[in-house]
Amino acid sequence: MSRIFNRDRALGYVSNHIPATVRYIQRRKEHLISTCVGKAFHTYGCSHFSLLTVSGQHDEEITCIAGSKFNIFTADGCTVRAWKRGTELHHTYEGHSKPVYLLLPFGNHLISVDEESNLKVWDVASGDIYLELTFSNSSFQITALCHPDTYLNKILLGSEQGEMQLWNIKTSTLIYTFAGWKSSITVLEQAPAVDVIAIGLANGKIILHNLKFDESLTEFTQDWGLVTAISFRTDDTPIMATGSLAGHVVFWNIEERRVAGQLLSAHSGSVATVKCLPNEPLMVTSSPDNTLKLWIFDMPDGGARLLRIREGHSSPPTFIRFHGNLGHNIISAGSDSTLRIFHIFNQTFNKSLGKASYNRKLSKKLKKSIEAEELIMPPIVQFTSETTREKEWDDVAAIHRGLPIVTLWSYDKLKMSDLKLLPDSLKYEKTVKATSIFITHCGNFAVIGYSKGQVERFNIQSGIHRLTYGSPAHQGAVTGVAVDMLNQTVISGSCDGTIKFWNFKTSASKPITQLKNLENVMFFRCHGENSLLAVAHEDFTLSVLDVESRTIVRKFTGHHGQITDACFSPDSRWLISSAMDTKICVWDVPSGHLVDCFQVDAACTSLTMSPTGEYLATTHVDFLGIFLWANRTLFSHVTLRPIFNIDAVPTVGLPVPGVIDPDILDEENSPDDEYQSPDQISHLITLSDLASSRWQNLLDLDIIKKRNKPKEPPKAPAEAPFFLPTLPTVDLQFDLSDYRNLPKAERLGPWQKNSTVFGKLLVESEDSEDFQPAVEKLKSYSPSAVDLEISNLAPEGGGSIRLMLQFLLLINYMFKSRTDFEIAQTYLGVFIKKHGDLIPTEKSLREYLEPLLREQQSSWTSLSDKFMYCLCIVDHLKNK
Repeated sequence: MSRIFNRDRALGYVSNHIPATVRYIQRRKEHLISTCVGKAFHTYGCSHFSLLTVSGQHDEEITCIAGSKFNIFTADGCTVRAWKRGTELHHTYEGHSKPVYLLLPFGNHLISVDEESNLKVWDVASGDIYLELTFSNSSFQITALCHPDTYLNKILLGSEQGEMQLWNIKTSTLIYTFAGWKSSITVLEQAPAVDVIAIGLANGKIILHNLKFDESLTEFTQDWGLVTAISFRTDDTPIMATGSLAGHVVFWNIEERRVAGQLLSAHSGSVATVKCLPNEPLMVTSSPDNTLKLWIFDMPDGGARLLRIREGHSSPPTFIRFHGNLGHNIISAGSDSTLRIFHIFNQTFNKSLGKASYNRKLSKKLKKSIEAEELIMPPIVQFTSETTREKEWDDVAAIHRGLPIVTLWSYDKLKMSDLKLLPDSLKYEKTVKATSIFITHCGNFAVIGYSKGQVERFNIQSGIHRLTYGSPAHQGAVTGVAVDMLNQTVISGSCDGTIKFWNFKTSASKPITQLKNLENVMFFRCHGENSLLAVAHEDFTLSVLDVESRTIVRKFTGHHGQITDACFSPDSRWLISSAMDTKICVWDVPSGHLVDCFQVDAACTSLTMSPTGEYLATTHVDFLGIFLWANRTLFSHVTLRPIFNIDAVPTVGLPVPGVIDPDILDEENSPDDEYQSPDQISHLITLSDLASSRWQNLLDLDIIKKRNKPKEPPKAPAEAPFFLPTLPTVDLQFDLSDYRNLPKAERLGPWQKNSTVFGKLLVESEDSEDFQPAVEKLKSYSPSAVDLEISNLAPEGGGSIRLMLQFLLLINYMFKSRTDFEIAQTYLGVFIKKHGDLIPTEKSLREYLEPLLREQQSSWTSLSDKFMYCLCIVDHLKNK
C-alpha cells in the first residue's frame, strides 16, 4: 500500500453495456434506475437524476441485473446476489457452474440462466432451488426470458436458434414450442395487449406475436440491424420503441404500422436499455458510452426530447486538472474530444462543456448528423486554466492532437468559445502543431509553444496575437512553456535539450539566459505560488528548476518508463510523478529523497492534486473514470522515510465507485513499518505528560485552601441527622453503645489505618522492588488527594517511619529512571514540607537523604547543562 495515499473512490462512471433496471418505489413515489458500473451498480432517482446509492463491490464484473418490488438482483460470475435498498446484501444464491447472464424476478421466485443454458428457479426468501431445467446449447440456447401477463406460473424462453418455448415452472412441463423465425431472438417484451409478445431478432426484425393462437400480428424491420431493446408506452399512446447497435432509437406506431419517429444518435454507442415508464410520457435509455438519459414525449410531432442526462467520458480521459481554490471541481479532457467538469462530492454538479468543433454554431445546427461528426476536432491532449478572469472572458485554453489551433473555453458559461488562437505565420503550415500552452496568472495572456520551435503570446480576451519570442525560439519542438507570477519572465523548454528565459514584455528577439546540454524536455509543471518549476526529461528523470536563480536545484531519478505527468503538492514540499512503468512516485523536494512509491494496475496518464491537499486525482490507460486518493497525512501520523529500492514497491488496486470497505481503510491506516517512538531514551530526562494544574500548585495548596475558605463558618443543622440513633429521654441524647463496644482498631477511620490503594502499593513495593504501579497511581490523583496521601505517611496519620522511608525510595527510583522529572521534584518538596520536623529525628530517614540528594543533583545537572547550551546558542544567534 501507499504510505501517503488511501484509495478513496472513482468518479465519472454512469453505465455500461449491461441493461439497466427500472422499478417504482411506493414509499418514495418515484422510479429508481439501477445501472451497472463494473463491479458495482448505481441507483438514480428519476425526479432529479441524483445518485442515491452505490452498492458494495462484487467479486467479479456484474453480468446482469434485475429488479423486483423489494430487491435488486445481480449476477457476477456464478453467484447471484439479492440487495435491499441498493446497498445491503440480503442473500446470496450459489449453484451455477457457469457465469449467469439472464435474471428474471418471478413473484417470490427468481429465475437465472447461465452460459450452458441451465435454468434454475430460486426461492427468494430461503435461497433454495425450487426447480432446475437443463437445455443444450446446440439445440436450444436460451438468449431471452419473459413472463407473459395473465399466464400463471408460465415463462417464455427465446433461443439462439430462433425458437421459443412456453414452460410451466410449477409443474415443470413444456406447454408449447413456437417454430421461430430462423434468426436469433435477442429481446422478449410483453406488449400492452394480453397474449401479445414483442420479439426482437438479430436480423433487425421486430415481431408482434400472439401466443394464444401462435400467430404473428405484424412485423417491423429497422435498418440498423440487431434489436437490442424493446419497450411500449402505456400512457394511451400506441408507440413501441426499439434500440439498435448504432445508437439510434426508433418509435413505431403499432396501430398504423409505420415509423412514428426516430432519435438518431441518441447515444454514441449501442443502446443497451430502452424503458418507457408506466403511465408517463417518459423514457429511460442507457448505453456503454457511459450515459444515462431521460426523454420526454412533448414535441409537437409526438417525438421525444432530452429531459435529463447523467454522463461521463465515453473514451478514457487523457488530461485532468483541479480548478479553483476550493478543490471541489476537476476539469477533464477525454479521447472523445469533450471537456467535462466533475464535482468530487456531488455528481449532480457535474457539467459538460461540449465537444470541440471547428465550427461550433454549425455543429449545433446540424446536431448529431454525419456532417456534424465531421466538424468534431481531434481530442484535447493538454489544457491550462486560470480563475482570475473567469467571470469576464474565457479561462481555459486547450491544444489538440496534431493541430496548430488552440481552442478557448469558458468555465463560467460552460461552453467552447468562438475564438481560436493561431498566428498568421502558421496559417498555411500544414505540418506544424501546438505542443505546449500556459495561461498567465493574471488571466490575460496565453503563451503557446509549437512543434517547429515557435513561442507565441496571445491576448485571451480578443484572441489577438501580441508577441513572438525568438525567430524561432528553439531548434526543436517547444515541449514546455511557463510564465512567472509577476509576468516578468517566460520560460520555454525544447526537445533540443535547452531551457531559455525570455523577457515577457520586451526584447523578445534574444533570451535573457539559457540552460544548455540538458536532457530533452518533455513538459513543464509549475507551482502557482512560488518559483519552482518541474521539468520532465526523455531519460525518465525529473528536475526542479528555480526560476529566480535560473538553476537546477533538484534532480530525481527512479522511473523506468516515459514520464506521463507530474504535479506539486499545495505547499510545494512534494513532487508527485507518474510514468508508463505503472509507478506513482512522491519525491520530497527539500531532502531530495523518494518518500513514497506504489504501482497501479494500469499506467497513469494524468494526475493532479487538490489545492487544499486533500485528494490526488489520477486517470489511467483504458479506464473511463477519474480516481481519487485521500491524503493520509491530513488525518493521521505518517512517517516518511527515504525509499532506496524503487523496484520493490507494492501494487495498489485502483479506487472503486462509492466508498470502499472500512476494513480496507483500517488495514491501510496501520502500516507495519510505521515508526514507534520509545517511551524513554536512556541518556535523556523525560518530563511527565500531566497537566501543570495537577502538580504545579501542590506546594501552595494550603494558601489556596485558605484563600478559598468561606467568610462565614457553616452553620450546624438544627436537628441531628435522621440516621443517628437516639435514647428515649427528655434531653436529646445519641445511642453510642454499639460504637463503644467496638475494638479500638475498628473505631479508626480507613484513612487512619493507611488502607488506601496507594498505601498498599507502596507496601507491596518493599518486597517486589517495583515502584511503577505506585507511581502511576499517585499520578492519577488530584492535587488534594496527593497532598492527603503524603500527609498520611507519618505515624500520626496512620502511617509509619518505614512507610515514609519507602516513599523516599520511590522518589529515588523516579530520579534514577529519569522519567517524570518535574513531578518527582514536586512530590519530594511536599514530603519535606509536611514532615520536615520529623525527618531529622529519625536516623533512617536522615541517613537516606544523602544518596537521594546526590541522585537529585545528578539529574538536575544533566538537565541544566542542556538548558544552558541551548540558551547560549539562541543568544549567539540573536546577537548576529
